[in-house]
Order: sequence, then structure tokens, then C-alpha cells
Amino acid sequence: MDSSGIYVGLDIGTTSIKIIIAEYVKKQLNIIGYGNTRSAGLNRGVIVDIDQTVGAIRDAIKQAEQRANFEIRDVVVGIPANLLEIEKCHGMIAVSQADGKSKEITDEDVYEVTQAALVQSLPPERDVIDIIPDEFVVNGLDGIKDPRGMEGVRLEMRAVMYTGPKTILHNIKKCIEKAGLHIRETVVAPLASAHLALNEGEQDFGSIVIDMGGGQTTAAVIHDHKLKYTYVDQEGGDFVTRDISVVLNTSVENAEQLKVTYGYALSSLADKDNNFPVQVVGQQDPEEVSENYLAQIIEARLQQIFTKLATALDKVNALSLPGGIILTGGMTAIPGIEELAEDIFGVHVKKFVPQEMNLRSPAFTQVIGLVDYVTSENEIERVVKSSLGTADFEQATTYDEDDSYGDEPDTVQLPPQPKKPKKKKNKDKRPGGLRSLFSNFFD
Repeated sequence: MDSSGIYVGLDIGTTSIKIIIAEYVKKQLNIIGYGNTRSAGLNRGVIVDIDQTVGAIRDAIKQAEQRANFEIRDVVVGIPANLLEIEKCHGMIAVSQADGKSKEITDEDVYEVTQAALVQSLPPERDVIDIIPDEFVVNGLDGIKDPRGMEGVRLEMRAVMYTGPKTILHNIKKCIEKAGLHIRETVVAPLASAHLALNEGEQDFGSIVIDMGGGQTTAAVIHDHKLKYTYVDQEGGDFVTRDISVVLNTSVENAEQLKVTYGYALSSLADKDNNFPVQVVGQQDPEEVSENYLAQIIEARLQQIFTKLATALDKVNALSLPGGIILTGGMTAIPGIEELAEDIFGVHVKKFVPQEMNLRSPAFTQVIGLVDYVTSENEIERVVKSSLGTADFEQATTYDEDDSYGDEPDTVQLPPQPKKPKKKKNKDKRPGGLRSLFSNFFD
């Protein structure tokens, strides 16, 4: 299928809103413009103020349009994994002619069987984000990837359906519409990041992608090129910045600058003798702080985040997957984060950084992944997804963060002498553990 054309990706994040304009020609993605502005109206990955978010989106659009000399109309938007549910669905229709004879299967038949698969009891507060076909069955013959052109009297489709809260979907759609744009396609954000960050073998045999954003950290388990499991921790880079601000008694802006300029994720890598000035609130003269002490503050929070992720991933035996862990997202730019993650997870860890010109930062992985994902879709997947055009986003109500996430965690308390986290042993390296992984989780 020829996917040539102009694609626009939109990543609405807690810390920043990113947008890219890319030209896809001869299976090559060329980024011709981008915008990156400070977010407003978001809390822990979810839109809580539509008007503020619309203003930030418009600023990012303006930047990208000026760089590319191109007017943006349609966007591919990422949907966060907050409260995401993954479930299998099945649809079946008759495709025979009026006289009962078999007929050739067309796009319309695929559309109708997808509609049949979507007709199942969903709670009123949820809606479909995406649907990906696993296989089609024609007259009982399974394992078919594309049934069009075949003859049959009965068509079935087995697929994976991703659903999310109508509130989140409605608020995203509303913001994009108020910004003067149209949604070309919605993509589950971890799918997009994984598609860009993982190679074929890692997607096939199984890997974990951890996206460390400003407002939250998302772990996604990929196996057999499918998203199998997600876990969202409502802590991210902003919490590290806040810890630095509180412990050093400096402004949030200063804390962010210290994190970016002098920060290390692992205190053992930082120099105890390398000091830098910190402007303390209420004092005229700055105080000297060591690089090592700053690293202890950062390490304490990251250790807490990784430990919670490890507990969740261990419950589904995902740490047994041979692909290990791939880190991405803005927070992973801090030196030493791979070593700290390996200590805690007990598996191989590497970091992914996009290589596109001017966007060589892990913070741009998701927005580039959105465009990379949709341009790689085959024709049958697009026919199936065309059925989602009838989805109803309009019955959502205003998001109330207290209903879903509880109170914000307290600042991490630093021990007097933080110890290097002990390396976690992988309990599931035995053949039996790996079999349990596939039987209990991936089937």
C-alpha cells in the first residue's frame, strides 16, 4: 500500500506539547517541521483545563507551520495509557449472496465484520481507542491476514481492542477541535513509542518499553508485535524536579535547571568534590551543593519509581521476556539512568534516542513514533480502523482527578547515607517460569 504523503503527529504531554510535520516518500520518513511548547492545563498525563491546553497546542502548531511552511489540518494524536484496557473481540457476518451462494469478500464486508466485533457490552464510561485485527476466518479457514478477494459465505474477525475512559477521549478531541484541527487517527501512545524504539526481534520475542515523561511513567509490554500490558505510575520527571526544589529550598525553575545541567541518576557516578552554586529562597548569597548530593536526591525518587514498576511487571512475569527493558522519554536523558534501572530490574536495560535531525532527544520518541506507526499500517488495518469513525466521544463529563488517582505522593525522604540499590534477581529465568509467562499472560 502506498502511504506517501504528509503526516502530522501530536503528543499532548504533561510537561510539553510536541508536534511534528513529516513527509513520507518511498518508505522514508522526513521531518520537515516541528513545534515544542510548555504544556498547560494537564495533570499527570490527563487534560484538566481545555482552554489552557488549546492555547498550548496552538503555540506548538504555529511553530511547526512556520518551520515547514505548511498549514496543519489533520493530526495523528496519541492517547495516554491511563486506565487503558486491552481485550479480545470477535465478529462474524454472512457474506453470501441472496441465493445463498458464496461471493467475493470486499472492503465493505471487512467494515461490517469489524462493526460486528465492536458490538459488545462496554461500560457507559468507556469507548474504543483502537482495534487491531489478529486474523480473519473465511468459511472456517483461519489464519487469514487479508480476506479481500476470497470467496466465502461466512466471514469472521478476531482482533484486539483497546478501550479508555470517555472523559480522556472527549477532552483530547475537544482540545484538538478547538485548536482548529481534525483527528486523522488515534493511536495508543505506548504502541507508537514501542514501534519506533524496538527492532523486529524485540517486538516479536518480547520487550518492555518504559516511557519516562514529566507527569507520569508508563511501562508497556510488547510481545508478538502486540501491546499486551501497560502500567502507569503517576510520578515522572516533574516529581524529581520538585524533590530537588524542596530539599535544596530553591525555586522549581532553578531545580529543573540543576537537574538538566548537573544531574545524575546514580549517585556513585557523581563527583563529591564538584560543587555548584544554588540560589536558596530567602537568602542573598547562593549555597554550594555537591554534584553527589544532587544525585542522591534524584536517585531516591527514581529508585521509588522503578521499584513500583518492577513490582507490577514481576506480577505478570514480564521481566522474563528476552528483549529486556528499553528506556525512553525526557527523563532518560539523565546520565546513569540505565545503570540504576539494571540494578533494580535485574535485566538488560538500554536507552533509545531518535536520530532525526534536530530531534535527537528521547523526549521526542512518542511524537515521532505516532507518525512512524500510522505510515507502517497495512491496507487491511486501515480498512478495519475506518470503522471507528462512528465512535461516540460526546457523552463524557469533566475529568475529576480525585476520582481516579488519589493524593499526590509525598516527597521522597533521603536517608543520611543512601546506599546503592541491590540488584534484583530475576526469578523467572527457569524454563518453567518462561512457560508460565506465555500460558498465564500472553495467551
